Amino acid sequence: MNLPFIFDIAIGLVFTYLILSLLASEIQELIATLLQWRAAHLRKSIEILLAGGVRNSEEAKIIQLVNQIYGNPLVRNINQEAKGFVATLPRKATWAFGSLSRPFRRARPGMDKNETIFGNGQHTGPSYIPADIYATTLMETLKIPDLSRKLSESRLEKFKNERLGEIQDILFSLEGKVQGDEKFTKFFSVIYQEFAQMQADFEQILWNYNEKKADLTTSINRMSESINRYIEAFELEIPESEYTTASVRRLKFLKQDMFSSQEQTITLGGLEPNVTEIVELMKKGSKVYQEFEETIKDKDSQTYQHFKQLTDILPQSITENLTVLANRTRTRIDNTESSIHALRKEMENSFSSSMERASGVYKRNSKGVALLIGFAIAVIANADAFHMISRLSTDSALRSTIVNNAGQIVVQNQDNLKYVDIGTLRSQTEEVLSDISLPIGWTQVNIKQQVGSIPSTRAGLPSFFKFARAIPGWIISGIAIAMGAPFWLDLISKDTSVRNTGRKP
Repeated sequence: MNLPFIFDIAIGLVFTYLILSLLASEIQELIATLLQWRAAHLRKSIEILLAGGVRNSEEAKIIQLVNQIYGNPLVRNINQEAKGFVATLPRKATWAFGSLSRPFRRARPGMDKNETIFGNGQHTGPSYIPADIYATTLMETLKIPDLSRKLSESRLEKFKNERLGEIQDILFSLEGKVQGDEKFTKFFSVIYQEFAQMQADFEQILWNYNEKKADLTTSINRMSESINRYIEAFELEIPESEYTTASVRRLKFLKQDMFSSQEQTITLGGLEPNVTEIVELMKKGSKVYQEFEETIKDKDSQTYQHFKQLTDILPQSITENLTVLANRTRTRIDNTESSIHALRKEMENSFSSSMERASGVYKRNSKGVALLIGFAIAVIANADAFHMISRLSTDSALRSTIVNNAGQIVVQNQDNLKYVDIGTLRSQTEEVLSDISLPIGWTQVNIKQQVGSIPSTRAGLPSFFKFARAIPGWIISGIAIAMGAPFWLDLISKDTSVRNTGRKP
């Protein structure tokens, strides 16, 4: 027994497993499609991510939150459905197949027993969600940008009232000091008109911001310009007095202190909440929560109702996870707008890391299914490893034919062995099978070669004992089939290279 002979047997055995592995892959893919394993696994992985672990993933609040995420148009658009009777027929068949087991399932918390795992009356779900879409959808579901904006609105109104109050205090102080001085009568008449105009400007600025017609920076700029006009009018109209200089100085100092730059104004005034404050806003009893509740005058407004609903149904695990992400964000970025953007990036990174782990779990589960399918195929196809080795070692014609065809397939795919298309590989092997009779199957010829004689159906128990010796061969073949077609194609390539003393450079 020389080395080329051994390699020929190995190539023949590997080629046989390649054929059977392709069949196993097709069966597993069909089952995964019918039962929507990938989509269901993704959904469950997101629930575990938001719950902070498997233990709390079945809470009704978690399931409701994920239902909202899956109901978002961004996520629903990923799972595009075909139109037309013929085009939708396979998908409807999948739904019907999947619904067969529904009566035997336990109802999920907060959901009807007849509801699918995807919720919202959806029969299917996406098998893949990009990290950026997940982060955007989660932030929209939690209304983080809206809550941040609403809190900014209330703080801008408070900021406006405080600044107007400070300017008014300066006027009252001056008025008290020059009371009875007739030369100030015209001044106060004019300056109070200017103050009323500035007050109207501030109200318009606030309205524009609340209506999203201007951003926070623009609003602060316009307030600064309005105060500048007021100070100019103040200086122009005020009479000479020992008190006027101090009043003008106080006005300019106020303006310089609070409006030296837009960034400083936003920071000092706390006009835009940082990410940690937004997360605290979702926690009942927190200072930010109480601040927000006090600032909302209309308790029947949609914003307030959503805010109350969100804080009532939001699981504690969500706020804890968001707090960790928010703190991680604040250590890197001070600017608030950038912080919210960074929070979204942290959500993306967290989702990507979680999905990598989920992908690993899915692959391990798939391996278990692949083993079961491999054992089933090994028995159904009567793929006895020891019998195949025996046939390949004694049948030179069969061995030569398999080796030649296997080498041909390797040549056709040598440029992309790692990323070979399963469909292409399947069509190539189907062409080869028309010329080869593999040493498998329950044909009379194969059974006779395998057990020495064709067992009689009347023999009963003795027939079983004749095939009992094939069980170890079936087990080996089942494990081999579960390895997958790419593995065996790569192995054929290596065996062929060694047999031919390496590839030509």
